[in-house]
Amino acid sequence: MEYFLSGYHQIKDILTHHALFSVGILLLLGYFFGKAAAKLKLPEITGFIIGGLILGDSVLGVIPHHMNQSLKIVTEIALGLIALTIGGEFYWVKLKRMGKAVVIITVVQILATFGLVSAGLILAGLDTPFAMLLGAIASATAPAATVAIVQSLRAHGIFIDYLYGVVALDDAGCVILFGIIFAVVSGMLGAPSESASGLSVMSFAVLEVLLSVAIGAVSGYLIHRLTFRKNNTHEIMIITLGIFFLSTAAAIVFHLSPLITNMAAGALIINMSARNHRIFRILEPLTPPIYALFFVIAGTELQPHIIFQGEILMLGGVYILARAVGKYGGVYAGCAMGRTSASIRKYLGLCMLPQAGVAIGLVLLVQASPLLANLEPQYVKVIDNMVNIVLFSVFVNELTGPLLSKYAIIHGNEMGAR
Repeated sequence: MEYFLSGYHQIKDILTHHALFSVGILLLLGYFFGKAAAKLKLPEITGFIIGGLILGDSVLGVIPHHMNQSLKIVTEIALGLIALTIGGEFYWVKLKRMGKAVVIITVVQILATFGLVSAGLILAGLDTPFAMLLGAIASATAPAATVAIVQSLRAHGIFIDYLYGVVALDDAGCVILFGIIFAVVSGMLGAPSESASGLSVMSFAVLEVLLSVAIGAVSGYLIHRLTFRKNNTHEIMIITLGIFFLSTAAAIVFHLSPLITNMAAGALIINMSARNHRIFRILEPLTPPIYALFFVIAGTELQPHIIFQGEILMLGGVYILARAVGKYGGVYAGCAMGRTSASIRKYLGLCMLPQAGVAIGLVLLVQASPLLANLEPQYVKVIDNMVNIVLFSVFVNELTGPLLSKYAIIHGNEMGAR
């Protein structure tokens, strides 16, 4: 046994010596788990996440947490491509057909989720300011799983148009709502210079969205301008990726939203000319390995032991349940108000459950914020619990969300086609 453990640790040391070893093992194990999941009629993404969970610190420890920093660029590229793809669905012809319904659905489900999660956590005993912060964070939806499933199914149609529209607007709406709630909560908790803090947080939230859109618009225009007269697909790919990398890096360096930046770029590209559809077709072959790596890496970061903490289990359960009801019920109500078809009303809300990067980023922002650094000691523990509640939600929703999304996309599209 000792010999076996010694050999295992030697292999693990080799795998962690260089990031490329990690990339190779992540891709291969992700592939095999993805195929196994497909045979069980589960989304491949679920297999990728489980494969990552097994490789991560929680099980085998082959890919320790510190290696994720070396692989961070993969996550940034994957999220950027996902956002670019979503933006590419904001074709003006489609938007005119959907009209104000997408905006109504997005606003209603964001507010419903915020209200239900906040109220549920307050009733469960969490202090009102922290319940409100978690309610705002709960409004975030992770687009990665949904986009990957749509692409793997090669799904098209009005249901997919609505899905992409709501997911895209949800990110911007969540950031703005969080900025407003954070400002209100800072005042409630008596943070230093509360009036200035409140105004600055709200203005920064709006400014972040506007600057992200501006960088995306410049990026999209440059891609269109430099590729429009090109016919060589390799040249188009090189130019597009070069500008995409630069704009994504700029958004990250200046602490803006690379998701909103690339959504704006994709929207501008597709609306500058119908000919630009080819840009997205040219990039499509790059996405399978990048998406696979993204979800396997996400799996390595999951921490199932959090579930077994009593307080986190209770509050996390309330958070997950209230968020699910808010997302589904909010989308259903928004669809009714927007007078969409029965298929969209019945199934669209099931695609809103995955939660990952944006939610984790927002709760870590709360934890690291200087505005809350001087709070009383008991509040520090509450903020730590907030982080664990969100991580618990990510663990549950990233495993179950893709399955529900796949079911909804298949059945929503089938009904819409009838």
